[in-house]
Amino acid sequence: MRSIISAVLAASSLLLSVPSALAESQTQRGEYLATIMDCTGCHTPGTFLGKPDLQRPLAGSEVGFQIPGLGIFYPPNLTPDPETGLGNWSEADIIKAVRTGVRPDGRQLVPVMPYHSYGKLTDADARALASYLKSLTPVRNQVPGPVGANEKPSAPYLTVVMPQ
Repeated sequence: MRSIISAVLAASSLLLSVPSALAESQTQRGEYLATIMDCTGCHTPGTFLGKPDLQRPLAGSEVGFQIPGLGIFYPPNLTPDPETGLGNWSEADIIKAVRTGVRPDGRQLVPVMPYHSYGKLTDADARALASYLKSLTPVRNQVPGPVGANEKPSAPYLTVVMPQ
C-alpha cells in the first residue's frame, strides 16, 4: 500500500512540475528567437552609438531612424514597464504588432521593423517571443516619440536611404 501511495505522490509531483517546465521552455524559446531576430540590435540603448547598455536590454533606443517623407522613429522599449514599455500590452497585442506591424492603438509600425518577415512566425514561436518579452525585468526608459517629416528632432537619428 505504501508503495502505491508513494508512486501516486511521485506522479502527482511530476505532473505539477510540467506546466512550469513548459513555461520555462517557452520563455527560453522566446529568448532564442529574440536573439536570432536581433531585437537588441535596434531596441537596446547605446547600440547605435557602439556601446550597448546590457544592463537595460530591449529598453528602447535614444537613436532613431529617419525615413524620408515619413519622419524619424525611435525603437521603443520592449520591456514590460507599464509606463514606458509593453507593460499594458497583452500577449495578443505583442503578437499582432510583431506579425502585422499594427500597435494596439492602431498606429502602423514603420517598415524598418521587419514585421513582414516576422509575420511568418509560427503561432508557437509568436507566443514564445511574447512570453519572453513579458518575462523581462521592467526597465523605465522613455524613448523619444516619433518626429514628423517636417519637424526638428531633439535626439540623434540615422537616415535610412530607400532603394529607388
